[in-house]
Amino acid sequence: MRKLLLLPLALMLLTVVANAREPAGPVWKDTALERAQVLALLQTLNANLLSHSSATQTLQEWCDAHRMAAEPKIVAHRVLGEDKPLPTADRELLGIGPDEPVRYRRVRLACGDWVLSDADNWYVPSRLTPEMNEQLDRTDVPFGTVVKSLGFHRQTLSAGLLWSPLPNGWETDAQLPPPTGKPMAIAPHVLEHSAVLYRKDNQPFSLVVETYTANVLAFGPRPIKP
Repeated sequence: MRKLLLLPLALMLLTVVANAREPAGPVWKDTALERAQVLALLQTLNANLLSHSSATQTLQEWCDAHRMAAEPKIVAHRVLGEDKPLPTADRELLGIGPDEPVRYRRVRLACGDWVLSDADNWYVPSRLTPEMNEQLDRTDVPFGTVVKSLGFHRQTLSAGLLWSPLPNGWETDAQLPPPTGKPMAIAPHVLEHSAVLYRKDNQPFSLVVETYTANVLAFGPRPIKP
């Protein structure tokens, strides 16, 4: 009987967890000014990511500059139980043969309550230290933080906006969407980067695909002073 009474409570708790969402951030309005502000922010973040070797460090600076949490610190949350084999063509990018072991790691990088990016990472464990491999296996520490001592740099394969608040050609003759003043409909994912990471001896050791969420804009627009 006791088990029967506890079952509805357990189901209710599971429902609450399943429906849990990130808190709502400040709303960007569908106006010409705020569309331009959002585009400028996305282009700024895109440029910052392209000019730095560590996406983790770039997001840390973004989180801090925009005061996105009481403690503006990037934390990695590992997604366990997933495995994506590295495509054969991408093995050539890493300079490895068909039998070289490759590990897969997926994390979500968050600032406070906001998940800012989903990162898929394939890496060659033989090109890292045993301590690094153990830390990657057992902890949630961001990949860039773990391998920082390698003095690595990255070669971007692709980078760009997945969504834009303004249409292509907006700066010339494309028709702009009429402002509604309502909350702006922002796509769930706004940027995507893929890159190969190289040690300081120019040996590739990792392929990363980083998808950035609309939460990079969660701090909202700055108030316009009169």
